[in-house]
Amino acid sequence: MKHIIILGDGMADHKVASLDGKTLLQYARPEYMNQLAREGRTGRLVTVPEGFPPGSEVANTAILGYDLNRVYEGRGPLEAASIGYDMADDDMAIRCNIITLEDGKIITHNGGNLETQDADVLIQHLNEQLGSDRVRFITGIQYRHLLIIKGGSKHIVCQPPHDHPNEPWRPLLVRPEEELTGSDAKAAQETADLLNDLILRSQELLARHPYNLDKASRGERQANSIWPWSGGYRPSMQTLMQQYPQIKSGAVISAVDLIQGIGRYAGLRIIKVPGATGLADTNYEGKAQAAIDALQHDDFVFVHVEATDEAGHDGDINLKLRAIDYLDKRLIKPILEAIEQMDEPVCVAILPDHPTPVELRIHVNEPVPFIIWHRGITPDNVQHYDEESCASGSYGLLRLGEFMNELMNIN
Repeated sequence: MKHIIILGDGMADHKVASLDGKTLLQYARPEYMNQLAREGRTGRLVTVPEGFPPGSEVANTAILGYDLNRVYEGRGPLEAASIGYDMADDDMAIRCNIITLEDGKIITHNGGNLETQDADVLIQHLNEQLGSDRVRFITGIQYRHLLIIKGGSKHIVCQPPHDHPNEPWRPLLVRPEEELTGSDAKAAQETADLLNDLILRSQELLARHPYNLDKASRGERQANSIWPWSGGYRPSMQTLMQQYPQIKSGAVISAVDLIQGIGRYAGLRIIKVPGATGLADTNYEGKAQAAIDALQHDDFVFVHVEATDEAGHDGDINLKLRAIDYLDKRLIKPILEAIEQMDEPVCVAILPDHPTPVELRIHVNEPVPFIIWHRGITPDNVQHYDEESCASGSYGLLRLGEFMNELMNIN
């Protein structure tokens, strides 16, 4: 039995009054997800351990069966892995968004939907002006970049910008963790001061950059500040092959560097699909074909689609509904049709990593609905794939690594 996980990032949601009091999954009525719910077994999954933020780096790592208390080091090291940066022992890698500030507030976490080629120009400029033997800016994808601090302390409190839309940014600046003492407190304060200084100096530099001057002349949102968050050191993770003997080889398909980084540490082959953007205009068909091709060679495939999460952060109901529909018809459908023609059976799991409710525009720590399907599985009584229906599924409420254990026990 081969296994494929199809994950719609942030796909789960809350009930919305303008959608007749339904969640987006209920309102969208995704045809192929509902088919799998009728023919498979369902349940809900707790994806975020107690004491951890409901971020994609936490939830996706937990879904793959890892104990976050042992391996978690934040987003920065995972994204370093995705872009091929080999962290040294004294590196602190931290995610570095380019964001939009207006009137003293965080307007968007994505720099006005910044494209990678434009972001690269800005990141190179920042590295030339602010980089040093200790500080290095590295281009990632779109608005998601990397900042390396030699000798930096990870014991700092950084606020994810996507959790604070339309909020004043100054109260959200970096600070040391509480209850640190001695040299730990001093190191954390020094790192916080350094990062805050970089934020302020980036704003001066970016405001004068031709890219943003051109944006301003057209009345468009500017990519006018960095925002570092979720830093850590090089993690120590076993591969999935070491954890699950059923997996001999595997692949990850995602447009997001964070997910690619998790995949690299998990020992998965990274497949980059041309035209995969991380947004609703991503190349769904290309991702589907990449997954189908991977199933010919690999035992395990992890397909990640970011579009639903980005639409949730934008608070765009129609865009998120469209992204759910595209995921259903343009990615899940062709994968299922190909699986039906395969000689070797394939077990399919579908789920989000966390909810990103469009009316809140942030991640929330709530159980997510999931489906597990394969030929010959005894279905439960659930008829639709949504947050409420799956609560009565036969798997009940699973927690963290229990999901991957259930999946790998299907042979």
